[in-house]
Amino acid sequence: MPTKERLHYDWSDPNRVVMTTTDSNLWGGRSGHVYTFTRRPDGTTDVDAVVVREGKNLKGRALGLVLGTVGKRVLEKTFGNTVKAIEERNGKPRGAAVK
Repeated sequence: MPTKERLHYDWSDPNRVVMTTTDSNLWGGRSGHVYTFTRRPDGTTDVDAVVVREGKNLKGRALGLVLGTVGKRVLEKTFGNTVKAIEERNGKPRGAAVK
């Protein structure tokens, strides 16, 4: 069964996006994402991503454990690749920092 998730997006702060899980077959509790954007003097932006996963069943708890260990490195690399692709599409890459 694929992971399904509905999120509520809060864009009220231009420097932060809060995505709260409202419905999911795996995630419950305080699950969601927070992206914080910090503009730098050189024109680049640092992006800090925090993902909280609370499994609401055995499969969710097991997947949460995997994501919290080996999955973190994979997700960081994937996010970095996404940022790089966006920069290349929009002109010259600036070497954004991914935390």
